[in-house]
Amino acid sequence: MDLTPSEFDLLAVLMAAPGRVFSRLELLERLQGAAYEGYERTIDVHVRNLRTKVDGRPVEPRYIETGLRGGVPL
Repeated sequence: MDLTPSEFDLLAVLMAAPGRVFSRLELLERLQGAAYEGYERTIDVHVRNLRTKVDGRPVEPRYIETGLRGGVPL
């Protein structure tokens, strides 16, 4: 599987805590250090791209899901 450095880091964060729900800001802080709310939606792009590569069918994800309140569990 061909992952960008950001996608790889995101996958590593999610795999280190299976079942945990992360907020966008938490993921952004873990990937880029300081989180800036203006860039909060950039994590959505990374999650979508990673979900497409890992799940193959991002419409019905099996591995990376979006939580009810917008978090991202693995």
